[in-house]
Amino acid sequence: MTKVFTDGNFEEEVLKSDKPVLVDFYADWCGPCKMMAPVLETLSNQYEGKIVIGKLNVDENSETASRYQVRSIPYMVLFQNGQVVDSLLGLTPAESVEAVLKKVL
Repeated sequence: MTKVFTDGNFEEEVLKSDKPVLVDFYADWCGPCKMMAPVLETLSNQYEGKIVIGKLNVDENSETASRYQVRSIPYMVLFQNGQVVDSLLGLTPAESVEAVLKKVL
């Protein structure tokens, strides 16, 4: 199950996580974001216990979105040990997201 990240929990849940974390920067009004949601939900279940997958609403959490210079969505950023490992922009096939996830396994 995908987690929900906010400006308030981002540091603890993402940057200080002992597991790699994929953050999906999204907005409720974004069509491609809605299309990515089931893909990320499936991958979240598939990699449960190995990689944390969650989402951050850019409209409600502008501080974090600004910090990572999110200008287009969906924008997925993979973090490991508090550092950005890789990112994906736009509607992305599951195979491409999975290829990025495998970089940290």
